[in-house]
Amino acid sequence: MHVLVDGSGGSSGWPRPGCRCASCSRCRADGTIRKRSAIVVDGTLRVGAGADGAGVGVGADGAGFQVRRLPDARGGAEPGTGNGAGLGGWEVTSADGGRLLYPAGPGAVPVPAEGAARYDIAFLDMLADPAQLGRLRGRGLVTADTITAVAFADHRVSGAAELERRCGFWRVRVPADGEAVTTDRSAQRSQGLTGTAMPSGPRRVLVIGGARSGKSERAELRLAAEPEVTYVATAARWRDGAGDRDWAERVTAHRARRPAWWRTVETTNLAGVLGSAHGAVLIDGIGTWLTAVLDECDAWGGAREKVTGRIAELIEAWRQTRALVVAVSDEAGMGVIPATPAGRLFRDELGRLNQALAAESEEAELVVAGLALPLNAG
Repeated sequence: MHVLVDGSGGSSGWPRPGCRCASCSRCRADGTIRKRSAIVVDGTLRVGAGADGAGVGVGADGAGFQVRRLPDARGGAEPGTGNGAGLGGWEVTSADGGRLLYPAGPGAVPVPAEGAARYDIAFLDMLADPAQLGRLRGRGLVTADTITAVAFADHRVSGAAELERRCGFWRVRVPADGEAVTTDRSAQRSQGLTGTAMPSGPRRVLVIGGARSGKSERAELRLAAEPEVTYVATAARWRDGAGDRDWAERVTAHRARRPAWWRTVETTNLAGVLGSAHGAVLIDGIGTWLTAVLDECDAWGGAREKVTGRIAELIEAWRQTRALVVAVSDEAGMGVIPATPAGRLFRDELGRLNQALAAESEEAELVVAGLALPLNAG
């Protein structure tokens, strides 16, 4: 199967004509211009935006192809695209048996039928729902041999650099307009098109930030495309429904953001989880874990030897884990010295722990106002 990417931008391209948002302005400044998303399969079948830009559809000569309309996971694509309510995209099978998945428009999340075969090429609107890739991987429809690429890239992301950054940890290509994508395996390897399997070897990422910085959302975004994720909640479970309505609402909001297939574990035994984990693990977060450990070890009264041991166990498990691990932690040391001994103890212990985890991580990033600043981990 040979696919020519005619365009890779949103319903009006990227930058959008007349749009003065920061994202579109950045694209104009750096010369990143993407036409409306559309592809041409085997030089014959056009899938995506029509030549006149009116809506999305399958055109040209369809001889030799099997084209199936797929429903949308969320009831339809972006209003005004002409896709029709409930249309999520198309499944194309070529004469040589090659299989392709393509979304109907911006916001569309196609849902393949039960029993569908693996795709050779899958274009997805990752800005609409990155977790759709996790579902496809979990079902075996997207594998290490599938070329996965972005469609309908637009100003829903802050700019081309951030799109590239996200697709890097989703293991998804960002094709250029005019680029050819082929299922020939030797060509894939030479162009770096394969590689949607889990990264080989351990990979640790520390995401750190202040209160309401967006650090949890950023960590969840990193793992959205993984087929198997264990979410480790370290906050004290007893606070759920214990009369603290605000806390209960925060916990509920966190749970609602997670993909339905993620497995949740509520524990402070992080060393045990990391020692036995496979797939991907999200720890949220290190600050609440430390608070619980200080409580469990009665450290507030001065007994800190057990805390030192628990921290050493965590760091060693972090170093030796076989899983892909993303941990969220708090940056609590921005210059204000806490007025209480307990506050100073927590700040000092968390600061040292953050340093140790960052030094043993392949990646670390600081999240401020929802923006991620990459740090030089290790």
